[in-house]
Amino acid sequence: MGQVETFVERIAAVKLENCFNPYADTCEIFDRRSAPSIRRQNLLRILCALGAAGEIDVWVGRDLGYRGGRRTGLALTDEHSLELYAFHLKVFSLERSTHGPPVKERTAASVYRVLTAVNIPILTWNVFPLHPHESGKPMSNRQHTRSEAELGFSFLEELCTSFPVRNLIAIGNDAAVWTQRLALRNLCVRHPSYGGQTIFLKQMNEIYGQRIESYGQGGAI
Repeated sequence: MGQVETFVERIAAVKLENCFNPYADTCEIFDRRSAPSIRRQNLLRILCALGAAGEIDVWVGRDLGYRGGRRTGLALTDEHSLELYAFHLKVFSLERSTHGPPVKERTAASVYRVLTAVNIPILTWNVFPLHPHESGKPMSNRQHTRSEAELGFSFLEELCTSFPVRNLIAIGNDAAVWTQRLALRNLCVRHPSYGGQTIFLKQMNEIYGQRIESYGQGGAI
């Protein structure tokens, strides 16, 4: 088993209370039977594609959300964005792991507005790589605990020492607390949720020198 495969399997082995691990757990409501395997394969394809790049930027959010990463296994990525990410990294495809119509997430829509306009390969990641939820409410989002973040940071640190990272961009102040621990070029932008879309796009425009038009406030949270 190669280094990337071992990395993914180690994340899949993490089991914590009130956390959904998309690489090991199956949602009884929405998931296909092979969902964890599909999500592991999606992550493997992304990491293998990035491993062949000369340099990459890493965009870091806080945690996986129930409308996005819980379903896709990819940070800051909803089901409407899977093929956009596949095209960006020139991988064959990224497969859906759920039944029913694809679900949108507002944060993912903002992120991919930028990602599809930049040329450098992007790794989307989170401080905590699982979906933390409130007790008894699997379809909810909560912020990771300190111990969860410490565990998640070990995976982020490993990625940033294994890949040729040019910029490490924290999306939101919660993520910046942890990314600033790493001895890389650190940047922080406004999180696009709760009315932050316009500032987020402006700041990403300034970093990448791209003209990424703003858009309305509609879409799912």
